[in-house]
Amino acid sequence: MTQRKGYTMPTVALHPVLARVTENIVQRSAGLRSAYLAALEQTASRPRGADRLGCANLAHTWAATPAQARLKIIAEKPLNIAVITAFNDMLSAHQPYETYPALIKAHALHLGANVQVAGGVPAMCDGITQGYAGMELSLFSRDNIAMATAVGLSHDVFDAVLLLGVCDKIVPGLLIGALHFGHLPCVFVPAGPMSTGLSNKAKSEVRNRFAQGLADKAELMAAETAAYHSAGTCTFYGTANSNQMLLEAMGLHIPDSAFHAPDSPQRKVFIEQAVESVIQQCKPDEFTPIGRLVDERCIVNAMVALIATGGSTNHLIHWVAVARAAGIVINWNDFDDLSAAVPLLARVYPNGSADVNAFQAAGGPQWVLAQLLEAGYLHGDVRTVTGLSLREAAAPWLRPSGDLDVLRPADAPFSATGGLRLLQGVVGRAVMKVSAVAPQHQVVRAPARVFDTQEAVAVSFKSGALDKDVVVVVRGQGPKANGMPELHKLTPLLSVLQDKGHQVALLTDGRMSGASGKVPAAIHVCPEALNGGVIGLIRDGDWVLVDAQAGVLGLEVSQSELDERKSQAVYNTVSDSTLGRALFGNFRMNVRSAEEGAVTWL
Repeated sequence: MTQRKGYTMPTVALHPVLARVTENIVQRSAGLRSAYLAALEQTASRPRGADRLGCANLAHTWAATPAQARLKIIAEKPLNIAVITAFNDMLSAHQPYETYPALIKAHALHLGANVQVAGGVPAMCDGITQGYAGMELSLFSRDNIAMATAVGLSHDVFDAVLLLGVCDKIVPGLLIGALHFGHLPCVFVPAGPMSTGLSNKAKSEVRNRFAQGLADKAELMAAETAAYHSAGTCTFYGTANSNQMLLEAMGLHIPDSAFHAPDSPQRKVFIEQAVESVIQQCKPDEFTPIGRLVDERCIVNAMVALIATGGSTNHLIHWVAVARAAGIVINWNDFDDLSAAVPLLARVYPNGSADVNAFQAAGGPQWVLAQLLEAGYLHGDVRTVTGLSLREAAAPWLRPSGDLDVLRPADAPFSATGGLRLLQGVVGRAVMKVSAVAPQHQVVRAPARVFDTQEAVAVSFKSGALDKDVVVVVRGQGPKANGMPELHKLTPLLSVLQDKGHQVALLTDGRMSGASGKVPAAIHVCPEALNGGVIGLIRDGDWVLVDAQAGVLGLEVSQSELDERKSQAVYNTVSDSTLGRALFGNFRMNVRSAEEGAVTWL
């Protein structure tokens, strides 16, 4: 039995599927992971920056520090902790970080450590760029953030790092950057969600009415501003809030710190605990660099947490890249195998009516982890940034759910299987978030209507041409073509068609938002059209099968016909270099496939 302050949790055998998937990943990653750890140990074995760098280098490091503090730093050589921050006051999720550095510095000074803000990283909002040109930079901003993190840490004078970021590409980017400095202890410091505003259901209803011309822009604007109304993350369970769930499962947060509001009394406590934790990890007998902590078991725990909560499909790209940054190779088969075994424990919008505040009130991420641990679905022996094992950290949350409509125990789940599915067939490989799709809509066989842009879909919808059973194919949206934008603006249109009784599905080599919902969407198709994928050969009227239950992507076109079409194919790419898109040409040129994490740095 594992004990912690009076709490106990039995150590149970791993579920056989979890054990098998983990072992497959270990074997697949053996060479890369071994090389990664060897480089980590070699870097970690060097003298500290304060002892290793030259006098001129160190003088530059402390030049802006007040004179009295500078003399103390030079004489006493305290721990030097870097802060990498995604603060900006435009985005609600990151605005709270404005005050964090001062709080961190004050507490670190009290504990005898020094803190420097080593750098800032860009943070863009998909909610603002959705449907517009900026979205074509969105996915690539993740690797840009990783690079900016590396630039901030490149001064090589730090003993540890605190990472301040919350949203979609920011957390994966910070984590990738940190893992490239895997010899340093690192702790993430979240900021929390905004308070509940207009319900997600009511917001979606207004959007659908607007799409049909039944609501005007003033009504839509009133609904949107009632939903997005204060500092903090958006309250639906999209990519940003899925990030927080995964970090809790990986043990990279202070436990239970994800979903308390930015202005809650607990926030200051969590910030101070993060400082204490990263200092503790620097002690020789407790030294825990992030590259050692994030091992194969840790990555599998993140995958399980995503599946068990019906989280964002974007993480089937992002966490492949995160794992690769630690020398670990995962793929969509791993997600699919886990999803077939891991139960769905959460109903949070878009796969339920509750928001993340209700999720937290019902028990929150640590409650989910405790349930999964008790049922053998997580590696409980992995170490967290607190020094406790994941099992020890989650033990206090082993209690009944506060709301069975939001969170259910592992022995009475919403579904015996998870929220994600791999689809494959002649069209290629794709993924679908099935947790929000009703069973009667999980199999769609219908004629295709093919588009090169989501704007063209909207025009066809308004004309009534899509008012029938249809598989909407949006091609030329992969990472190499145009940066793989999210196509979330299609959700209201396709929802309207589904509500009319039509069988409707989306098939695309682009992405959908983490808030993708009730319409079946086979997304991230690989190979993408620009890489010669069959999705680029589909024509209007071709019969397409999207079968999430059997995991099939079917196309009723002969191979000879496909070969003929391939010889005539013309693929669209970014043709407009305005609004910064030309600067990312090198990213598009070198990007790997979505299943390989859409990484640009390999």
